[in-house]
Amino acid sequence: MGRSGSTGLSLGSDERQEPSRRSSVLLAVLLVAVLGGLGYLGYQVSQRARRLEAQVTSLAAETRDANLRSREALERAQLAEASARAAAEGRQVAEAQTATAQGETEKARVEATTARDEAARAQAEADRIRKRAEAEMTRLEDALGKIAETHRTALGVVMNLGSDHLKFEFDKAELRAEDRELLSRVAGILLSSQDYTVSVNGHTDDVGSDTYNQKLSERRAQAVRDYLVKAGLSPEIVSVTGHGKALPLVRSAGDAARAKNRRVELGIANTRIQYGRPPLS
Repeated sequence: MGRSGSTGLSLGSDERQEPSRRSSVLLAVLLVAVLGGLGYLGYQVSQRARRLEAQVTSLAAETRDANLRSREALERAQLAEASARAAAEGRQVAEAQTATAQGETEKARVEATTARDEAARAQAEADRIRKRAEAEMTRLEDALGKIAETHRTALGVVMNLGSDHLKFEFDKAELRAEDRELLSRVAGILLSSQDYTVSVNGHTDDVGSDTYNQKLSERRAQAVRDYLVKAGLSPEIVSVTGHGKALPLVRSAGDAARAKNRRVELGIANTRIQYGRPPLS
């Protein structure tokens, strides 16, 4: 009877402790659940943070790439703009050079036309002067031919004053009275003309040395030149040359031939025909 009461009392105490244990277990379960939930939530937050960090990193890289592409595009645009400006400037320079070249071409064409016109006028004037000079030389040839033997050359007239006209004695260079009269007539004809020069050429026969005859021919030519100047010809247009015995008129050793070779020749050249220059004063 006594043990039964004790047992009953013992059971009542366990029954009272059972709700407390269940509460502890439940609390523990709840705590585990809460902690597990918090761990999962933390994991999810961590994963999301890593994803966000990766996205930020990717966006930063894309931003850098975009900035780089933007700078490259800007540089290309600047280069293109510089090229366009250079092309425009080059085109302007080319257009200016083209305009300048066209202007120079036109100027050259006008100058060429002017030069051709001037050349044509100069040629016409030269032809007129030459015809006048030729007519004057024909007149001189006719007039001098009445005095002594003359013949025409490309530049003028050659007058041969041989032994029939200027009778130089053997080894002499003096002019006689009749020689001076002849030269006065020649000077009178020449004074009526203009634009000419006179070359006085002295010659000798073949008697004597080359040196002696050279000097003798020069003295004879000088005597004729001095008289022509004294008669009125300008000394600037009269020249003297001695040929000695180098240019005989007749190649013979006879007295008659030697007399013909002792001579003076006058070469009258028209300066307009020879040089195309203005009249001598």
